[in-house]
Amino acid sequence: METITCGSWIGQLGKALAPRELEAILWVAQGLTTKEIARQMAVSPGTVANRIEAALFKLEAGRRIEAVTKAMRQQIISPLCILLVGIMAMHSAVNDGDPIRRDRRAPERRTAQVRIVRRAEAFELHA
Repeated sequence: METITCGSWIGQLGKALAPRELEAILWVAQGLTTKEIARQMAVSPGTVANRIEAALFKLEAGRRIEAVTKAMRQQIISPLCILLVGIMAMHSAVNDGDPIRRDRRAPERRTAQVRIVRRAEAFELHA
């Protein structure tokens, strides 16, 4: 299935919305205004408003945020970060013996050693 990516959101084509309507809803999910979406899509703000209205009608939503939540529930759109987290989890499960990966350990107490050496040097200078 084909997808559209806008910002940090990804949308599935062929699930109730036309491609430009889906793109407009993805930009709405990103938090952009109608004018900002118009700049991103290279169309007039009136065209963007019409695309959003058509998407609201198809999703049976009254407001933009409601359209975004309904699109997420119907798995038409999803945040890209969820996809990245899934890839990272799969990578860590597959590459368990990665030689580059190190577990963090407690830092060594180097500052205390440096202070002791500096005091000893200072004492030698005064003697």
